[in-house]
Amino acid sequence: MSPQVKIFSGSQSKYLAEKISDFFGSPLGEVELLKFSDGELQVHYKESIRGSDIFIVQSTFAPADNMMELLLMIDAASRASANQVVVVMPYYGYARQDRKSIARVSIGAKLVANLLVAAGANRIVTMDLHAGQIQGFFDIPLDHLDATAVFVPYLMGLQLEPLCIASPDIGGSARARKYAKFINAELIIVDKHRSRPNEVESMQVIGDAKGKHIVLVDDLVDTAGTICKAADLLMEEGALSVRAIATHPILSGPAMERIEKSKLQELVVTDTIPLKNKPDKVRVLSIAPVFAKAFRKIHNFESISSLFI
Repeated sequence: MSPQVKIFSGSQSKYLAEKISDFFGSPLGEVELLKFSDGELQVHYKESIRGSDIFIVQSTFAPADNMMELLLMIDAASRASANQVVVVMPYYGYARQDRKSIARVSIGAKLVANLLVAAGANRIVTMDLHAGQIQGFFDIPLDHLDATAVFVPYLMGLQLEPLCIASPDIGGSARARKYAKFINAELIIVDKHRSRPNEVESMQVIGDAKGKHIVLVDDLVDTAGTICKAADLLMEEGALSVRAIATHPILSGPAMERIEKSKLQELVVTDTIPLKNKPDKVRVLSIAPVFAKAFRKIHNFESISSLFI
């Protein structure tokens, strides 16, 4: 008999887990998060999960409690004799720390991978990693989904002509090239130089933006400095309009104000991270159906390649 599927959620991703469970056709499982007086966390599954395939949904955006809560949920499920524990991280926190770019720095993405496996995870499901090589940090299966399934139909529906895809930096050129190939559009790269994290020193456009509708493609938007400066620069170069799509809307610090004041026509994001105060220029597309389909295919040992455009 096939193991039963049970979907649970951490406290910060319940809004998304509820949508995923609705599309999957199974109610969200009951889990209780207890807090001691000093802030220490304890996780309690309020139903039997013995022999079941457990899917735990939790994006690990700040604060760090989200990560600790997820690790405790994995540990509790493993100790409760779950058949397999599938960790679903729509947004993989610390992914920007994927290598030693300078001496004596941490590699946070690898540390997180070690913690997840040590806690008892049997499989990881995530979306649009900041760096694809993070998949190699794991010795357990990892399913790396992408948001093309929601972004490409949206872009096609805009019917913008002529349409051009742009990367806000050299590092994201492969991602932007994939979108350009899907929709048969030209590619532009905005070359940037950072003096320090979250601070752009200079930018220049590689390609011709004049007379075109530009769509900037990125995996995440944090302080929005890069994406807004790129949009303003492209408009100065003669673009007809500039939009941006980004899977993970971190939008910290001055991001909201920068987006509203920029020449961006809109910023299209997914719901991997919840938005408390959504600016008028921000449009949110749900990736819940993609994850629900992935759950079913994983449970049935089917290929997930059909989920990619």
